[in-house]
Amino acid sequence: MAPSGAVRHATGPQPGRSGGASRAVTRTLSDDPLGGTVRRTVLPSGLRVLTEAIPAMRSVSFGVWVAVGSRDETGPQGGAAHFLEHLLFKGTHKRTALDISSEIEAVGGETNAFTTKEYTCYYARVLDEDLPLAIDVMCDLVADSLLEPADVETERGVILEEIAMHDDEPGDEVHDLFARAVYGDHPLGRLISGTEDTVTPMTRRQIQGFYRRHYTPPQIVVAAAGNLDHAAVVRLVRQALHGTPLDADPAAPAARRPATPTVRTKPATILVEPKETEQAHVILGCPGIDRTDDRRFALGVLNNVLGGGMSSRLFQEIRERRGLAYSVYSYASQYADSGIFAVYAGCAPGKVDEVLELTRAELRRVAADGLTEAEVARGKGMSKGSFVLGLEDTGSRMSRLAKGELLYGDLMPVDELLARVDAVRVADVNALAAELLARPMSLAVVGPFGEGDFSA
Repeated sequence: MAPSGAVRHATGPQPGRSGGASRAVTRTLSDDPLGGTVRRTVLPSGLRVLTEAIPAMRSVSFGVWVAVGSRDETGPQGGAAHFLEHLLFKGTHKRTALDISSEIEAVGGETNAFTTKEYTCYYARVLDEDLPLAIDVMCDLVADSLLEPADVETERGVILEEIAMHDDEPGDEVHDLFARAVYGDHPLGRLISGTEDTVTPMTRRQIQGFYRRHYTPPQIVVAAAGNLDHAAVVRLVRQALHGTPLDADPAAPAARRPATPTVRTKPATILVEPKETEQAHVILGCPGIDRTDDRRFALGVLNNVLGGGMSSRLFQEIRERRGLAYSVYSYASQYADSGIFAVYAGCAPGKVDEVLELTRAELRRVAADGLTEAEVARGKGMSKGSFVLGLEDTGSRMSRLAKGELLYGDLMPVDELLARVDAVRVADVNALAAELLARPMSLAVVGPFGEGDFSA
């Protein structure tokens, strides 16, 4: 929601591509007692800049977030968003790959990037006095990468090695297998990295087209948190983008990804990846709720109690009482129009049947009987504590700004979010549990098993 009493003002004239003056619109989103002042500026091009000024910090985290991920690829493009993430660090018209890394490292800073199914992020963390350098470097690499043919071939090899390394990590592989069990051939069921079959034939022209088609100002959010001045950040971003492909004609910011129509999921499915591993990795779960569903706060409480920590029901029953698994937990993944709720366990292959039966029994019990008032109170405390403690560094605060803008179209104040958690009732959690945990469950298994070992 738009905050009451929002302050709007326009920046001074700035040169645009058309040569005329243009104006940016700024508003103050909040003065949070648990943080700093949050401001948002929309540039004429549609690019958004959000900052949180925290004077007590001596560092700043700065990120460029693009509203494109692996779900925006067609089948033959699988891995294009991730491939591009690698390539943007390989050089621009102003900097070589070595310049990009050495300029930030020379001031003790760090840079990195990651690709998800719905967005891509490039970020740097530096001392406050080095923020102008971080802005110039990160905006340069996102806006003006060369994508040299030789670099495409080099990074193709790197990515193929990354895919091979991922295949050697069954604890990671099982999550991708479960996504395929739930979503099938839908882009949410595909690997973010792509596969050897899609990455090997991908051409520079395809990647370049993906780059210029999706990396446009209306799709980009710049976020920064730490000891900073908002107006200075806006000015530096505009300077860094001036004359680049992101110095574009006026446009409105892109709307957030719609929540409808809801993604169609597959009927309950069993997928087994036979592998001679010392440990079996299993995920049992079902379709969940999307990230804007008002029940997400109740889901967070349910997840905490069921498998969200050492005091959770699954951890206590499977690990503490019976010693059947080292790692067991539940989790929820939420997207614009869909979601997953699942339980993961890693155990000896001979204990898989018992672990699965105990897990199913606990899910049935919670679906039928619900949680107690004491459990819900504990789950709410875990949700609030983890959220607030997660805001103790500038990187987390920067991410919160960008995700609020990109994923929700709004930045919920900390106090409001805590109040939403407090407002969760036992009846809310139990109603959600009765619906969610009674759904048919899909199963993904990686380990020394055959296709028919779980058919029953």
